[in-house]
Amino acid sequence: MAPRPAEELGYKPLDGGWGWMVVFGAHISIGFAYSTSKALSIFYKAIQEDLGASYSETAWISSIMLAAMYAGGPVSSILVNRFGSRPIVILGGLMCGLSMATASFGSSIIYIYFFIGVIGGFGLSLNLNASLTIISKYFLIKRPLANGLAMAGSPVFLCFLAPLNQYLLDKFGWRGSLLILGGLILNCCVAGALMRPVIPPGKPSSCAPQKMVEEQPRQCNTKLKQSCMKNAKFLDLSFFKDRGFIIYLIGNVMFIFGAYAPIVFLSAYAIDQGVEEYSAAYLLTIMGFVDMFVRPGTGLLASSKWIRPRIQYFFSFAMVFNGTCHLLCPLMKSYPLLVVYAVFFGISFGMVFALIFECLMDLMGNQRFPSAVGLVTIIECFPMLLGPPTAGLLVDIFADYKYLFLMCGSVIAAGGLFLFVMNIYNYHMLEKEKTAKDRQHNQKTIENQGQVSVSEAEMKHTFEAAVEQTEPEVKDKSGAQTDPRPEDAETPSI
Repeated sequence: MAPRPAEELGYKPLDGGWGWMVVFGAHISIGFAYSTSKALSIFYKAIQEDLGASYSETAWISSIMLAAMYAGGPVSSILVNRFGSRPIVILGGLMCGLSMATASFGSSIIYIYFFIGVIGGFGLSLNLNASLTIISKYFLIKRPLANGLAMAGSPVFLCFLAPLNQYLLDKFGWRGSLLILGGLILNCCVAGALMRPVIPPGKPSSCAPQKMVEEQPRQCNTKLKQSCMKNAKFLDLSFFKDRGFIIYLIGNVMFIFGAYAPIVFLSAYAIDQGVEEYSAAYLLTIMGFVDMFVRPGTGLLASSKWIRPRIQYFFSFAMVFNGTCHLLCPLMKSYPLLVVYAVFFGISFGMVFALIFECLMDLMGNQRFPSAVGLVTIIECFPMLLGPPTAGLLVDIFADYKYLFLMCGSVIAAGGLFLFVMNIYNYHMLEKEKTAKDRQHNQKTIENQGQVSVSEAEMKHTFEAAVEQTEPEVKDKSGAQTDPRPEDAETPSI
């Protein structure tokens, strides 16, 4: 979201102090929100054997969870505006922790869909949105740094959750692992407790003049109306008239469709290639570790004077790079080669997610970005919901993981090429429209100047006529005025 100026907040954020504890809490909350659905893939093979489910059926668990996390964004925003971030993060942690514990007693895949996917996913959406919102209230100047540290929770938690889940699976089975994982997620409640509300300094005292007290309801009503207007524009469908937004949305949907299936099935693919289970789980750890450093590095590179004007093309390159990595994955048969794939996967994945919202802000601007990102995340629910199950269906049909990676890689690479070509077209059309607009503006300026010249000529003509009319009177005063009647005119008789 675009940072709000201090005068719009009504106070100047401290940019530090207790705010760093809030960042620590957001780091935990966001870390669980983004990594839980990925790390659950460790349990899929055991769930398949216990419940008799297929690859595509188990893949729906992460898909439903991610879709619910994104779809719950508008509801989470309303709750945060009404009750604040602290109770909402605590509520989200309770929902997600209890849903994991309850799912451990499940006897059918539908049972797990509901508790882990729907309830757990919605709980994660409460954690995510509330954490991002409160950071904006504690930080202004240092807000990019604070957001970067908070968002780093995703790869950091993925680094240790993947091997931890494998250890828990070996010791306690998938049911005991879900129960313990639910207890770990309850730490989001502790993280929420750190998010105490911001108390703006310099509140008016009780002995304030009566006039100030009378003006408060009017100011509150004004703020309420402004808030309602912002909420009303949250799903502004006029964005579909913007050519740049449509191009971005199509490319983004193609990326999201193929982005998460390789993460979900990476460990299972490595095990299928004969890799030991712990080593297979560490592939996700390697990917998360690389991703942890690539995201801020990509942000610094994108801020340079060479990349910044071409950031849309840089985003296209990152998508093509990511898709190419997946297309080459079926060639990686040994564990060292799979480690190389995990490293390049982490680089390309981190590059894309470091740029994905920055490119939207570059297109829409700071003012329109909040409404645009709300619309994008809701539309992303559908490819996020369908991507992993479609990939799992390919595994069920062909009994081979290579078709999964080929599908995801081709879709993502095609999306990157689409963005590259269409951005060239979009910038060409924008330049053409700008030239036409400037030409029209210049033509109007010339017409206005012509009208001014005509007006000046008319004024000059009017002035000369007025001077001519006043000349007889001037002659009369000097004694040179003659009778205006003709000499041969007859004098009327009396």
